[in-house]
Amino acid sequence: MTRLSPIAALALVLACRRESPERTAPVLPVPPTTTAPAAAPPGPAAAPPGSAELVPVPKELGDQIQLDEVAHGLARPVAFVVAPADPRKRWFVVEQHAGRIRIIENGKLAPKAFLTVGGISDGNEQGLLGLAFHPQYATNGRLFVNYTDDADGATHIVEYRVSKDPDVVDPASRKELLSIHQPFSNHNGGNLVFGPDGKLYTGMGDGGDAGDPERNGQNPKALLGKILRLDVDAAKVEPERVHLGSRNPWRFSFDAKTGDLYIGDVGQNLWENVYAVAGTDKAQHNFGWNVVEGNHCFRKAACARDGFTAPIADYSHDEGCSVTGGFVYRGKALPMLDGRYFYADYCTGLLRSLTWKDGYTRDHWDWKAAIDREGILAQVSSFGVDADGELYIVELTGSIYRLAPKR
Repeated sequence: MTRLSPIAALALVLACRRESPERTAPVLPVPPTTTAPAAAPPGPAAAPPGSAELVPVPKELGDQIQLDEVAHGLARPVAFVVAPADPRKRWFVVEQHAGRIRIIENGKLAPKAFLTVGGISDGNEQGLLGLAFHPQYATNGRLFVNYTDDADGATHIVEYRVSKDPDVVDPASRKELLSIHQPFSNHNGGNLVFGPDGKLYTGMGDGGDAGDPERNGQNPKALLGKILRLDVDAAKVEPERVHLGSRNPWRFSFDAKTGDLYIGDVGQNLWENVYAVAGTDKAQHNFGWNVVEGNHCFRKAACARDGFTAPIADYSHDEGCSVTGGFVYRGKALPMLDGRYFYADYCTGLLRSLTWKDGYTRDHWDWKAAIDREGILAQVSSFGVDADGELYIVELTGSIYRLAPKR
């Protein structure tokens, strides 16, 4: 039997305990790696030049970019969101266990909370987990949150409206849209994002424990283990199962230009995975959990993988233990990054990027040595983009960093 490295041993211990953003782990060196090639595309598109192999970011590009700290002192931040057409370009930051949404404007943290949700559960993977503003928020003042309740541990998706004070939500406007029973305290997912179709998407984990004991991932009737869609403008809001076979989708996003969907799905004991669905692809995808763990059979040496969508990138628990999905960069400050998707790992603070088109992963780059030699990235809980499309990295420890041109 191969002897596990210290990082692998740590990852396995943490994975058996709970495999998402509750982990408390030191920043560890990441060994060189290669990732499995991206799956062949369903269509006839020819393969572009290059490969999916992970390599260091080109030095001439890495030398142009740095991490700037733009906020600190937050309480377990897990989401960074902006409101559409907000003339003040405020940042709204979700604090997980405090149940608060805080406003940062012009680099300053507002003293009062935008919203405080009471009675939330405070397990490692529970709490206030998601926030999304309606596409017409500027005119209708509607916003949506995803949280787990202390009374029942269930996931609740709730609508609120802003008050006459634009910096405070009206608590009396609360309207529950959906409640989903959670059999265990972990794998709650919780992200909320409006898609290009104007509908609200949320990512639901498999219900928790380990190995999906209730087999929610492959149960087409279950709401757990799915990417769900809600038409919040309908007279009656009903969840639609868009994709299935997810284990714990910890942060997903739509490319602002193409509408492509990118999902970071936390693995079980061995592999972390990133999935993608093209914006033009309207089919329902099955990511395979708990038959497979990404590109690999789960529990069995062999398994039938027909019909499962393979990840566009994966990495082993020798390198990390909890993927944090990010965004495709579409800002203006760093035009050399246009079209590049970024993701990270909570346990080791790795930061990577890739491009994906026609089913092929290319230019898969490791950024750690180029812009984070001192290891300041730790416990990466989320990413965000501001009103200008610039990319931010959120740490559970309370700091937020921006990718910026080197000065």
